[in-house]
Amino acid sequence: MLLAGVVSVVSEVRVGLLGAGNIGTVHLQSTRGIDGARVVAAADVVAANRTRAENQGVPRTYEDYTDLLAEEDVDAAIVALPPFLHAEAAVAAAEAGCHVFVEKPFARTVEEGRRMLDAAEENDVSVGVDHTIRYQPEVRKLKQLYDEGRIGDVPLASIARINNGPFSAPPAREPVSGWMLDPDATGGGALMDLGVHLFDVLEHFFGELTVEYAHVDSSMDLPYEDSALVVVSTEAGTQATVSAGFFQWETPPEITGYFRLEGVADTLRSEDYLPKQFTAYAAKSALENVSKRARGQEPAYFKPTYYYQAHYHALKDFLDAVGAGEEPPVNGAAGLRMVEHVQTAYEMAEGTAAARDAGADVEVTDD
Repeated sequence: MLLAGVVSVVSEVRVGLLGAGNIGTVHLQSTRGIDGARVVAAADVVAANRTRAENQGVPRTYEDYTDLLAEEDVDAAIVALPPFLHAEAAVAAAEAGCHVFVEKPFARTVEEGRRMLDAAEENDVSVGVDHTIRYQPEVRKLKQLYDEGRIGDVPLASIARINNGPFSAPPAREPVSGWMLDPDATGGGALMDLGVHLFDVLEHFFGELTVEYAHVDSSMDLPYEDSALVVVSTEAGTQATVSAGFFQWETPPEITGYFRLEGVADTLRSEDYLPKQFTAYAAKSALENVSKRARGQEPAYFKPTYYYQAHYHALKDFLDAVGAGEEPPVNGAAGLRMVEHVQTAYEMAEGTAAARDAGADVEVTDD
C-alpha cells in the first residue's frame, strides 16, 4: 500500500537519530549496513554519546533533537529515547514531515500512542516500531514451520522473556540511568518492557489477542513489577501464557526466554533452533563475513552477535518500506495494540489483587 503524500520510491532515505545512547548505537550500526539509508545527523543530551556517534561516522550532532528536526533535511527519524520522550519526539518528527521508527514500548499509555498516530496521519507519514523478537532467527524458523502446517492447529502456546531489566549489560557500558527505575518514565516494569514484544509475537502467529487473566508481582523491591504472568486467547483459537521478568541475569548473545507451540501433530520449541554454542556460532559467523568481504559480497550484519541482528532486520524492513512508499510491516497501529494489551493486563492484575485481598478479609465460622 502506497502512503498518501509519499513519493513512491526514493534513492536514499536520510535518517535522523534521536537518541544516540545504548539502543541508538545499535540502530546507528544497523543503518550503516542497510543499502539506500544513511544517518545524516544524531541528537543526544549526553556529550559522550554525541562524540561516539561522530566517531562512528555521523556528520553532524545536536544536543537538542528539535534543532536536528529544524535544521536537517531528513526523511525518517529513529526515536531511540527513553519511553517518557517517545510521544513528544514522535509527534515532533511527524510534524517535521519525517517517517518515524520508535523504540519499544511504543508509548507509555494508550493516550500517548493515539496522539502519536494522529500526528502521523495528519502529516502523511508512516510509523514503525522496534518489535524485534519476531525477527530473531529461531522465532522466524518457528513461524516458517507453523505456516507450513508442520504441527497442525495449536491449542496451547507459551512464551517468556526474562532478563535483568534495568541492570542489563548494554552495548555502551554506562551506569543505570535514573529514569530506568521510575515507573512514570518507563510506563511500567517487566510487563511493559518485555510484554509488548511477547504480545507482538503471539499476534504475528495467531492474530488478534484478548487478555483473559493477569498477575504481576515484585520480589526485588523495585518500584514496578519484576514478574508478570498473562493468559491470552487468540483469533486462531490458541490459548497462550505470557511470562515476563526482570529477575534473571542475561548476557547476550545468550537469551533467557522461550517460545513453545503445542500443536495437535507435534511440538515446536524455540530453543531447538538456537545455536548450540553461541561462542562457536559467533566465531563461525564472523569468519563467514570476512570471507564475504574478501569476495566483494555484503556481510550478514550483526549475525555474529545473534541477538542484535533482529534489530537490524526490524529497522531494515521499516526503511525499505519508507523507501518504497509502503506501510511498514510492524506499524504504529501494531505498537499501540501491544500497549493496549499491557494496559488491559495491568488493570486486570489490579482487579485480581483486589479480589484476592478481599477474600483474605472474609472470616469463615462454624455458625
